[in-house]
Amino acid sequence: MQQTPLTKSKILVHLLISPQNNITFAAMPQTEFEPVIGLEIHAQLQTASKMFCGDANVFGDEPNSHVSTISLAHPGTLPVLNKKAIHLAVKLGLALHCKINSPNYFDRKNYFYPDLPKGYQISQQAIPICSEGYIPIVVEGKEKHIRLNRIHLEEDAGKSIHDADPIFTNIDLNRAGVPLVEMVTEPVISSAEEAYQCLSMVRRILRHLQVCDGNMEEGSLRCDANISVREKGSLQLGTKVEIKNLNSIRNLKRALTFETKRLVQLLSSGEEVQQETRGFDAVSGTTYSQRTKEEANDYRYFPDPDLPPVVISEEAIAAIQKEITTLPHETEKEMVAKYHVSPEAASIICEDDILLRYFEEIKNKSSQLQAVTNWLIGPVKSFFNENPSNTEAISTKKILSLANLTGEGHVAFATAVARIFPEVVHSDEDAMQIAKRLNLIQNNDSDFLNDCVEKALNNLPDKVLEYKKGKKNLIGLFAGEVKKISKGKADMKAALSIIQEKLNNA
Repeated sequence: MQQTPLTKSKILVHLLISPQNNITFAAMPQTEFEPVIGLEIHAQLQTASKMFCGDANVFGDEPNSHVSTISLAHPGTLPVLNKKAIHLAVKLGLALHCKINSPNYFDRKNYFYPDLPKGYQISQQAIPICSEGYIPIVVEGKEKHIRLNRIHLEEDAGKSIHDADPIFTNIDLNRAGVPLVEMVTEPVISSAEEAYQCLSMVRRILRHLQVCDGNMEEGSLRCDANISVREKGSLQLGTKVEIKNLNSIRNLKRALTFETKRLVQLLSSGEEVQQETRGFDAVSGTTYSQRTKEEANDYRYFPDPDLPPVVISEEAIAAIQKEITTLPHETEKEMVAKYHVSPEAASIICEDDILLRYFEEIKNKSSQLQAVTNWLIGPVKSFFNENPSNTEAISTKKILSLANLTGEGHVAFATAVARIFPEVVHSDEDAMQIAKRLNLIQNNDSDFLNDCVEKALNNLPDKVLEYKKGKKNLIGLFAGEVKKISKGKADMKAALSIIQEKLNNA
């Protein structure tokens, strides 16, 4: 039989399992497929107490130390709605261009919850607090809006701990009842990379709005992914698989990359895709089956009789809208377009609320914005990474003095980082005062620099000849000699210009 030659447009990934059960992928010719992905993003809200009772909303304390008769579902107890949770959900919805639904309602979501004593979860199904809207992302330089279906409020479940006891599963109910928002996208994500960018953007916005701390390692931000594959060009969705409890943005991308290949292999082999829930093994980078679903929806909802409709006035919505400052991705665009900050530096600054606050306060006060960004993404960021609680140690005035010092060429950046920055942090002196006290001000006097360069070239006559014969990489050697002769006082940018002029014109 004549074989069909492989072409780039017809390459398909095929799953092979070796005798040792190591999974590899090989190329085979077949119909092209594309993934269709939707995300369900759960974010714990930054409230002092739980969703329907006064138990503290705190991470990391002793198991079952933040429980009460309500979170333990004692008979006769009733839920009382957390007003701050409503406020934060509306704030997030407005930031993501959602419609705020008033009134909205709470429902009971009935399912087997081993770590929710009530045996059901209070959630929103019929009318959520927010609907529609979108999450803006950029992939390969192109902007795309990931459409939202809804944002709804609910309470979190407790935590089942399986590895603390050899026989029993332990239950920690500290998390039970913690307020959550769930963001449900439409199935419009077309690659693992788009999903990665979507969750990254959500985390940035959540942190900026102070709606959620976004700490995935602590479980305050979690993500489930729904994925199917279909023939390219088809409008019909394939059978959906859900990947549960992805605990990092990187693992979301890894899980979807693997699952796309697995589903394509099944379809190309003529097999049927089962509707199921799968987990992700971060060590092997593979997904595994947890349970199958006979129907798309395993849950049963009915209105919660103990909670009245939530009515949000237009005045309240308008007041919350005023709290929303420019979002990080919008600031990033402005930084690049208006202030000529590099896209890489803008991205780093906008990922960090502390750095972003500094830039916002400084941007119209300094003529040395390039130097400002160098300080923010370098020494300042490193300092706060090592001293996260010491946010008052560096004022905008200090950063301005550092930027002026290096941007105007008074002190080399490396010298300022090593010698001046540690003193600026721990004293009331500005950078220029410290530089003068430490005798670090660079000399850019032309006579001084010419004299230093002449001495450097005279000290290295053999290297001068080698440079003239083509060894242009020796320029650094001459610069080092000038630095040594000047005892570090030479303005090296000006000195380099003089070195090149003398070497090229001699």
